[in-house]
Amino acid sequence: MSPPSVPAAPIRVTLAATYEIGRQPFGLASPAAWLREAGIAVTTIDLSREPFHADRFDGDLIAFHLPMHTATRLALPVIRRVHALFPDASLCCYGMYAPLNEPLLRGLGVDHVLGGEFEQALLDLARGGAPPAPAPGGQPRLRFRVPDRTGLPALDRYASLQLPSGGRRVAGYTEASRGCKHLCRHCPVVPVYQGQFRIVPRDVVLADVQAQVDAGARHVTFGDPDFFNGVGHAIAIVEAFGRKFPGVTYDVTIKIEHLLRHDAALPVLRDTGCLFVVSAVESIDDAVLSRLDKGHTRDDFERVAARCRQLGLTLAPTFIPFTPWTTAAGYCELLRTIDRLDMVHQVAPIQLTLRLLIPRGSRLLPPDGPPLPVPLGPFDEHRLVYPWRHADPGVDELQMAAADLVGRRLNAPRSGVFDELWSLASRFLGRTGVERRRSGARARAAVPYLNEPWYC
Repeated sequence: MSPPSVPAAPIRVTLAATYEIGRQPFGLASPAAWLREAGIAVTTIDLSREPFHADRFDGDLIAFHLPMHTATRLALPVIRRVHALFPDASLCCYGMYAPLNEPLLRGLGVDHVLGGEFEQALLDLARGGAPPAPAPGGQPRLRFRVPDRTGLPALDRYASLQLPSGGRRVAGYTEASRGCKHLCRHCPVVPVYQGQFRIVPRDVVLADVQAQVDAGARHVTFGDPDFFNGVGHAIAIVEAFGRKFPGVTYDVTIKIEHLLRHDAALPVLRDTGCLFVVSAVESIDDAVLSRLDKGHTRDDFERVAARCRQLGLTLAPTFIPFTPWTTAAGYCELLRTIDRLDMVHQVAPIQLTLRLLIPRGSRLLPPDGPPLPVPLGPFDEHRLVYPWRHADPGVDELQMAAADLVGRRLNAPRSGVFDELWSLASRFLGRTGVERRRSGARARAAVPYLNEPWYC
């Protein structure tokens, strides 16, 4: 008589995040829902808000979410440490920056590397199988579940909405779509999604918002790369949001060209609780915008800024002011334009320090990218970029000085930091003739913003 079989111990999965711009990690909550629905034990760890405790990583499958550049750099030493502590565990990295850095991750002992639509693949791995083969032409289509935020730090431990009155609101985060239709050359979404985007069903989005409102959120960020990729879907969601959550506000990210094309939808955003619209303007130099394949011009940006002001809808532009094509005079012109448009309070100072990143897979790389005026160095596995130096060393010095200035003034009023950047740029330009602000400029009212405004 054969001995009775011993049931296999249930698999344990650890999902870890290092940084998601101060948000409660959607990239943990979403796969946690899939795994728990299948009866799999899940531990979620957000190292941006929790200390490292080795015993919490003791799982059979340990997966790190890598949605962006900063998160990936922060994750690398943690992956090394976890691999040393648990050499028999299966390690996985998932999210947009995982496939971009696959050779490096494999070298650290990572067994599985997944892209942007990762939930089903993680479930398959947890069940002991192999992840599904890549879908033809890009990312697979999934049946989305409502994210499960059980075990994550409370929302009030994350970035909050800062109001002009000085008050704050607890903020949540969700996604109504993934990927992007567009092929901007510098964007990390493009190598992974290749112009595709995926709709998250309206009932799933609203249920996720409801759970966060029940947990105390009074503001919600829709983190879609471009909320108007599917404008009909987006408007249906915010109209339902306005009816279902009166008094709760939100913000979205939308391309300049979509704000122009879908002008009739902008009052709907305002009337359903949208406090501000983030838009990746990147530059006011039309030549740079063309090289980045942004799909808009400086004039388009200024038209959108005027239209949003007319509607009472705050536009929060983001920039990459330092590129291989930047000049000191061009940087001063950017500051002058922000000032002339009365947008000083609408631009997070960190946005005036950022340097163009060229990661693996970037459409800026040869042979597809535009000619670069400077050579690229070999891939830097510490910084996760192909490094470049400006042809004018003074521009690199200006960028470093601006970043140092803003880094020391993170909690200072935006207008004061802008004044300091103005003075700094004037000195680097080498003359005192940089035009000062018009004495008749309108008073700049403070605007609402999220108080951890890092966008890379």
